[in-house]
Formats: sequence, structure tokens, C-alpha cells
Amino acid sequence: MVLAGDWRDLSRDGVRLACLDHPGPRPAVLFLHGPAGYAGEWDASAAAIGGSHHVLALDQRGHGRSERRPAQLTRSAYVADVAAVISTLRVAPVVLVGHGLGGHTAMLAAARYPRLVRALVMVDTGPGGDPIASRRFGDWLAAWPVPFPSYSDAVRFFGGGHRGRVRADGLAEAEDGWWPRFVPELVVESLREWADRPFWADWRAVRCPTLLVRGGVPPEQVRLMLDLLPGSESTELPEAGADPHLEWPGEWHRVLRTFLGRLQPSMTSVARTR
Repeated sequence: MVLAGDWRDLSRDGVRLACLDHPGPRPAVLFLHGPAGYAGEWDASAAAIGGSHHVLALDQRGHGRSERRPAQLTRSAYVADVAAVISTLRVAPVVLVGHGLGGHTAMLAAARYPRLVRALVMVDTGPGGDPIASRRFGDWLAAWPVPFPSYSDAVRFFGGGHRGRVRADGLAEAEDGWWPRFVPELVVESLREWADRPFWADWRAVRCPTLLVRGGVPPEQVRLMLDLLPGSESTELPEAGADPHLEWPGEWHRVLRTFLGRLQPSMTSVARTR
């Protein structure tokens, strides 16, 4: 099932941003993909909570329908984009759900714009400071056999199943094959600041309900995050790797619905006072 939605074209500081908007009742949930991702990878998640929430999914700068070659790839630029989307569409306060670098962006937005964020879900990400992970991701992108000869070749390369199909759906078809809808070297550049240093001060500044969904994040880092932010919680999907929301969609949707359900009473009262 795919939830019907419309693309919203926005702009911040001259950078074109595209946001997929699935209408529904407040409160809104804004999904942020990871590096080399795209808004459509959250379609199944949108359908899983559709009808109970206004769902938004942003093609972040450098990806998909948004500006492919933005001049700024800093963490602050990504965070300001998120704040602009929330403010322009007048959907605050939102639940921010982010995967990978998108989860890091969500964390920074929750810390720096607390009035815009009601709750936070971070999928397979932490405060940063991991150059090895950054290099590993760059090596993975360099190994993509682009252009992929066919859609089915892309599905197989990405591991098959739901994860493989979703990843392949993010490619663009051309006469000579299937191409990524991002510039690989710019995606790697966007990881640099996150890789160079950890953002523990921002993590400690988060004040909203927060759920960590562990994928490939080391368990000791998750324990430290929980210790530094009382009231935060974590969960782990069975045998999940770097894409738990794509590898185990059924379990992920259950976790997300449960978390949102616990927030619902207080979120509804907030919406009514606006």
C-alpha cells in the first residue's frame, strides 16, 4: 500500500527543496532519509501511520527532487532546511524521524529548535565522530556498478527483498541504465562534519521524548546516549543492520506506531491549543 501524497516545492536561501506531503490529522510526522536516500523510502512507513497523522517526507538537499548540487553541505544547512520546512508548512510541533545522517539532522533540529519538535526517533545513528564509518560509506558508494543495467540488477545489488526494491526505486531510469539521483562525492562530503567530531552537547540539549532504534550503532554508544539523556529509550530490531526500517519493515512499523501511540494524548492536546 502506498499512501497518496503531493510534492511541495519549497526554497531556502535559494536552495530548492522538495517535500512529499501525505495529508492527515495533526500532529505531523516528518521523515528524513539518510545519505544516498530519498523521501520515497518512507512510503511504507507513511502508509503504516496514515490516517492518524499528517505525514511529510523531505528529499534533503543534494538528493532526489531537491537541489542536486547545493553550495552548502554543513550540518547547520541541513538543520535550517528542516526548520524552514516545518515553519513554512505550519506543522509545528512535529515528530522528527530520521535515519542515518537524517537522524543526526533530526537530533540537531530537536536540540536547536525545541519549539518545532515534539518528539524524536533516531534510526541507526548517533552523535557522530566516526571517520571509519564515513570512509566505509564512501567505499560502498564507490562500489556501485553505475549505471545499473536494469532495475532487477539494482534490486539484487542492494540485497533483494523489500530493502533492495526500495533502494532501486530511488534510482532514475535513463537510456543507458539506472543512475543514482545524487552526486556521490557530494554525499560523501556531507558526511565529513558528522565524521570529524561528535555532537554530544547537542544530544544532551534534546528535551523531547526520544527513541533510538539501533541498527549498526555500537551498543556501548547507545548505552552512553541513554545515560546522558535521561528519559530517552532504545529498541533493537532482530538481526538488523544499517537499514532496520527497510530490512524489517513490519517490526519497524510496530515500533513506530507504539511510540507515536504513547505520545498521542499529549500531542493531541498540544494541537488543540494552537
